[in-house]
Parts: sequence; structure tokens; C-alpha cells
Amino acid sequence: MRTILPRFEPFAFALFRMVFGFLFLQFGTQKLCLWPNTPVGYTPTTLTKIAASIELVCGLLIMVGLFTQFAAFLASGEMAAAYFLAHFPVSVWPVVSRGVPAVLFCFAFLFITAHGAGTWSIDALWRTRVRDKEPIRSDEH
Repeated sequence: MRTILPRFEPFAFALFRMVFGFLFLQFGTQKLCLWPNTPVGYTPTTLTKIAASIELVCGLLIMVGLFTQFAAFLASGEMAAAYFLAHFPVSVWPVVSRGVPAVLFCFAFLFITAHGAGTWSIDALWRTRVRDKEPIRSDEH
């Protein structure tokens, strides 16, 4: 097993990044577009609209792997703030305050920030193209 599984790590991480980005994006569409459903008791405020915008944009960027580390860092910070502003005052225990998704997203995005986009990402595609291009020599002008 130890020799087989490491070959799949880049692909497993890419799926992890894409799924977490897609799930995060849905929280943004739910609050901004009221799709796929309207959250119970939802009353839009400036703060929730800002949070929803971060969720929508960063979720999309993380999912496709574009500016991934910046987007994941911003999303991680938003989830930490969401936990401490909305869930922590209810209870220190995330399972009691219904803050488990915020904690999971926070640490998943912190991991993505540290790891980078990985394979199957626009960031990786750009790195490959830049690396493959030869520098222009001064005598070629």
C-alpha cells in the first residue's frame, strides 16, 4: 500500500481542493442568489453580503485553482471570523453552536494555503507554461 498510494496523492489533493471550493461556493450562491435554497431566517446585512461575496469568489477560485493560495488564505480567515463572531458566543463547542462547517472550512483552506493549488489547476498550468518558455536572447531581437 505504501508504494501504491503516494502515486495518487496529487490527484486526491486536487479533488479535495475542488470539492471544498465547490462546497464553499454554494454558501455564497445561497446567500447572494438565494440558490439552491434560501437559508432559514436569512436577512441580508452588509456583513453577510461581504461574506457571501468572499465565499462565492474564493470558492470559485479555489475550485479551479486560480490564485489558489491567496483565495484559500482569505477564505480561511473569513471562516475563522465567522466562527468567532457567530458560533463561539453561542458555545465554545462547535457541535453545539453549529460551527463545525466553519471550523472544517477554516482548517481545510489553511491547509490549501500551505500546500498550494497542486495538479489540475490553472496555477499549475501557468507554472508549466512559464517554465517551458525559453528566455529570449538579446541577439534574437
